[in-house]
Amino acid sequence: MTTLNRPALGAIVYVLIVLGMVVYFTFAAVRGDYGIFRRAEIEAGEKALKVQLDRLETELARMENLTRRLSDDYLDLDLLDQQARDVLGMIRADEIVIR
Repeated sequence: MTTLNRPALGAIVYVLIVLGMVVYFTFAAVRGDYGIFRRAEIEAGEKALKVQLDRLETELARMENLTRRLSDDYLDLDLLDQQARDVLGMIRADEIVIR
């Protein structure tokens, strides 16, 4: 009798299951909800939000400055004159408007 050197069916199934698990976990580590690509997306979004936050903080500081300059405690006459011209469309009597 000759014996064939074939692996047992259980060993083949075991190797296929392990290989399938390795492929699944590798895919999940790269493309899953907590994977490498998702982390890169989150970091890029974080950078964009930081830039937007800096821009909004700058705008807020500018608006706070303008508000302070028009307050009762500190009145900037030049700013008041500019606002009257822009908002109300007013000019002084000694000015000539060129359009």
